[in-house]
Amino acid sequence: MDVVIIGGGAAGFFAAISCKTHHPDYNVTIYEKTEKLLAKVKISGGGRCNVTHACFTNSQLAKYYPRGGKELKKSFEQFNTNDTVNWYESRGVQLKTEEDGRMFPVTDNSQTIINCLNREIDKLGVTIKMHQPILSIEKENNKFKLNLRDKTIIADKVIIASGGSPKEEGFEWLKRLGHSIEFPVPSLFTFNMPGEAIKELPGVSVENASVRVRGTKLITDGPLLITHWGMSGPAILKLSAWGARILKDLNYKFTIQVNWLGDMNEDKARDILTEEIRVHPKKKISNSNVFKLPNRLYIFLLSKLGIHAELNLGDMSKKNQNRFLNTLLNDEYKVEGKTTFKEEFVTCGGVSLSDVDMNTMESKKCPGLYFAGEVLDMDGVTGGFNFQAAWTTGFIAGKLNH
Repeated sequence: MDVVIIGGGAAGFFAAISCKTHHPDYNVTIYEKTEKLLAKVKISGGGRCNVTHACFTNSQLAKYYPRGGKELKKSFEQFNTNDTVNWYESRGVQLKTEEDGRMFPVTDNSQTIINCLNREIDKLGVTIKMHQPILSIEKENNKFKLNLRDKTIIADKVIIASGGSPKEEGFEWLKRLGHSIEFPVPSLFTFNMPGEAIKELPGVSVENASVRVRGTKLITDGPLLITHWGMSGPAILKLSAWGARILKDLNYKFTIQVNWLGDMNEDKARDILTEEIRVHPKKKISNSNVFKLPNRLYIFLLSKLGIHAELNLGDMSKKNQNRFLNTLLNDEYKVEGKTTFKEEFVTCGGVSLSDVDMNTMESKKCPGLYFAGEVLDMDGVTGGFNFQAAWTTGFIAGKLNH
């Protein structure tokens, strides 16, 4: 049997390894259109590779996928986080869990993961062809004809792990095989705020902020990072993933409300502030960062409100107390645009999951054709979930219905 895998990323590699493990006598070849293999693995997690997330219950894990969670729940029964950890550790790669649940190799180096996958590919005898874009696929007499730039190859089975595409045209070749495509839009992006002074605090981060998009039901929480362009960090990235289609419809122009105190409500915040004023009336406001915000942010919020930082706490008028609390809990910023990281690009959209049997990853429209990874209309929030989906779907696709 000749099996062709299109795409040399995480899902493609894992599909090839799974295929050769389940079917040692098949000829398995990966075709990669660029000169780079495992490009996202290399740069993920700041070059450390966020392999997966320490969430070991399938139903819980499925909740981290804005698109495809329900369907993936079924797939996780065949290969989940436990299996990922065991797979790597049994091949000598120890993983560690960070406080936020993200899992990395203990070496803190993505090359460890790349070396492990390459060793496995070599050991199993998978062939890799670089600079070989597949231009189109046709099915003839239960075989697949794949047209490359300078030749045509024939395959018995094909696994497509070509990744997401920012444009619908990127899926045209799959449409021709009868698949429906969910229109691709960016997911996981940061918010640009060209008109907001808060950009003057790049590098300041808050451990747990709550962020909502005004006029929608979108709300998330988590660490928030202020950047030269606006805001980033897990709270913003999660919001961009859950709101991918809504924010596109708003043309990336909307207002966010930030609760700098996370899930703290007004009554609790008021009690804390009132008590601080009662106990330390002579303390300068600038020295009384009672909510433990980063100091630069605290001073910025005071100046935004025109509250004199050198004033004594006891001289803070009721009106200013109210304005201060309101800003801590409902601070507003105008977003005008987004920044996506080209290499770590994640799309919402792709081959419709209704066209795929999630127990086998086989196409319902074109038997013998399988899918794995981000080419499908599924994506996770930040934190290792997109790689977990790649390992899972790659593993299942590689079984070829076995």
